[in-house]
Amino acid sequence: MPAISVHPEGWKPAKGYANGMIAEGKQLFVGGQIGWNSDQVFEEHSFIGQMTQVLRNILAVVEAAGGEASDITRLTWYVTDKAEYVAHQAEVGKAYRAVMGYHFPAMTMVVVAALVEDEAKIEIEATAVLSA
Repeated sequence: MPAISVHPEGWKPAKGYANGMIAEGKQLFVGGQIGWNSDQVFEEHSFIGQMTQVLRNILAVVEAAGGEASDITRLTWYVTDKAEYVAHQAEVGKAYRAVMGYHFPAMTMVVVAALVEDEAKIEIEATAVLSA
């Protein structure tokens, strides 16, 4: 059963995320991914470049477990600069869709003072539910 978005009746539409997800299967918890490549090298230094790489990293872990983007039920985003995120909102959506398609799981964004890797502008952790 694919994950199903939950939206309470009468609520305004969620834009770019789901308020809740229902899924059955094996749970996969993906640790926080940052914008470096598989060799732990930052090739991108812009917010959008790092965000795209982070999403690719998450998808690589999900696919390694036998899943796909539509199995992702939750993303928690940690960003170091809210203003930078907001300033690139249109590009965020375009970059997200380029990697994840039109699948929008439950999401939370938290602004943090810093991440462990000094070059990192964003870190995202994920939860996926894979078919049993």
